[in-house]
Amino acid sequence: MSYTTKLSVNINKIATLRNSRGGNNPDVLKAARDIERFGADGITVHPRPDERHIRYSDVRAIKKAITTEFNIEGNCREQKFIDLVLETKPNQVTLVPDELGQITSDHGWDTIKNKDYLTEMISLFRNAGIRVSIFVDPDVKMVEGAAAAGTDRIELYTEGYASAYLQNPQKAITPYVAAAQKAKALGLGLNAGHDFDMHNLAFFKQHIPWLDEVSIGHALICDALYLGLENTVQLYKRQLK
Repeated sequence: MSYTTKLSVNINKIATLRNSRGGNNPDVLKAARDIERFGADGITVHPRPDERHIRYSDVRAIKKAITTEFNIEGNCREQKFIDLVLETKPNQVTLVPDELGQITSDHGWDTIKNKDYLTEMISLFRNAGIRVSIFVDPDVKMVEGAAAAGTDRIELYTEGYASAYLQNPQKAITPYVAAAQKAKALGLGLNAGHDFDMHNLAFFKQHIPWLDEVSIGHALICDALYLGLENTVQLYKRQLK
């Protein structure tokens, strides 16, 4: 029996392009609607305090405009982020341990060291009716810590997999399979993301078929420059079958 893995498209890079010139071209809200229309199962945004790509106003507008799943990623150590999530009530919030000024996410939570804090944050969002996923490295102990903190899902941080894939795909996937199996055994939902592309995504899905959702932004938007946005969304969906 096949297991459907949802594709959530991160549109931060579309906002980066808009912000680099000023004005509203490309139109981020239109892009979110179109990506949804082209077959994506959801939209992901990752607002940061300096609003260098997605703006807080974008988040509010997108929430009202789309009908598929809405996922907001970000650093819950920022009160502004907490307030935005509680205001907009997305389907899912993904908690990422970013530092201020960080260019992109580059590590998962230490769920053991931060257990009390994560338990508090997870409870806050779940009590508001928002599904919670937390960003973790492919480490069985970190998965166990995530479950102990009460999260609904984890999101496996996949940069390590993507970096190692071209040299040795089987070696690259091994720790992710172990972490995914532990998550499944503990009853956690499973997401994954960071540096997935059309070369490495299908292999990951084949080895972890019970994957709930992938979040893909940078590579998908880069591919769309050559292949077209609608075609690219469909090509990525095809990798997940």
